[in-house]
Amino acid sequence: MKSAWGSDDPTKAAFPFLHGDALSEAGHEVQIFLLGEAVSLMRKSVANAVVPVGWPPLSEVLNKIVTKKIPIYACGACSRARGVTEADLAEYDARFGNPKIFVSLIEWADKVITE
Repeated sequence: MKSAWGSDDPTKAAFPFLHGDALSEAGHEVQIFLLGEAVSLMRKSVANAVVPVGWPPLSEVLNKIVTKKIPIYACGACSRARGVTEADLAEYDARFGNPKIFVSLIEWADKVITE
């Protein structure tokens, strides 16, 4: 899952996590890559403030994602530009990502689909 939606649209911001959780429940392997404004969701204060319309708060969904050990990557350049730190990522067992990692996730997904 890839997302660039941030806290300015709480419902869209929560979609990759909500969908990732649902896909995981259905037995699919999931990885999440955040870029642009979405990296700000890795700040606990932001995640705690995001409540999508008709869905549980993002903080609850993030806790499920972490419990299921679904990998979360936050674009390193996007994170630096927005002041998101390693300590922020550690809250959700997330890691900095880069274009190489993003491409490898796309290639991984393509391979899974064609098998």
